[in-house]
Amino acid sequence: MPPRLLGLLLVLPALAVIVLLFVVPLAASVIGAFELEAGYGLGNFTKAFELYTSDVVFTVLIVSLSTVLIGLFSVAIGGYLTLGENPRAVAILRWLYRWPMFIPFVVVGQVLRTFLAKNGLMNNVLIGVGIITPLQAVSLLDWRGIVIAFVWKQTPFVTLLVAGAMASVDRGTIEAARNLGASRLRILIEILVPQVATTVMVGLVLSFVTMMSVLSVPLMINAQSPTMITADIAFRINAYGDYGVANALGLISLFVTACVAWFYLRQSMRERS
Repeated sequence: MPPRLLGLLLVLPALAVIVLLFVVPLAASVIGAFELEAGYGLGNFTKAFELYTSDVVFTVLIVSLSTVLIGLFSVAIGGYLTLGENPRAVAILRWLYRWPMFIPFVVVGQVLRTFLAKNGLMNNVLIGVGIITPLQAVSLLDWRGIVIAFVWKQTPFVTLLVAGAMASVDRGTIEAARNLGASRLRILIEILVPQVATTVMVGLVLSFVTMMSVLSVPLMINAQSPTMITADIAFRINAYGDYGVANALGLISLFVTACVAWFYLRQSMRERS
């Protein structure tokens, strides 16, 4: 058998999976977004923006805020794992920060729902130690709860990438900076972060796309309006069987994630050139 044909046969199963499970459903969604009763047009997009403009803006703001916080926390944790001087604290942090990665989003939503409620665990603890009174207890089951869930779930993933990249940085530059009197914070900001910026960007883009696709967290934590696009898509399908508007919302979400991916690819190409 010719080597070229053999290579094609080896790649064919993977290509078939991509075509059947990604390309075909994506094409069907794109066509369905423009399909109307009288033909094709932009009616589904018009209806989607009339009904869910606030939800689209809400989704972009929530995911963007969560992405920024994830980046800050991951850089801070990765920096301490690399520059920390207390071996025991570094070992404990390295063991603890990875656990949320293995917890599904639906479990995260349920756990934080019982933790952040007005009569939840957090307020009960604060009342028990005397920090607040029962009348001062407030529920965080709104946009704040969604942000907390996203940051808590995705920070370990980005931290894992960032910590690995920081560990591979030449220790000579770090030791030289220390010998010149640079603090750990200055070493982190001026030496480590510029060298791992590409890795941070990759992790944040992947986290952004992941958070845009989560359904369980907004349904379980934020049962009010505005909400995220994924909850609107589920509502249009389950309540009305309206796949046209649901597909339009899906394309809007895809456009948002494509813009983020384009920004990342543009920065990568600029750095390579």
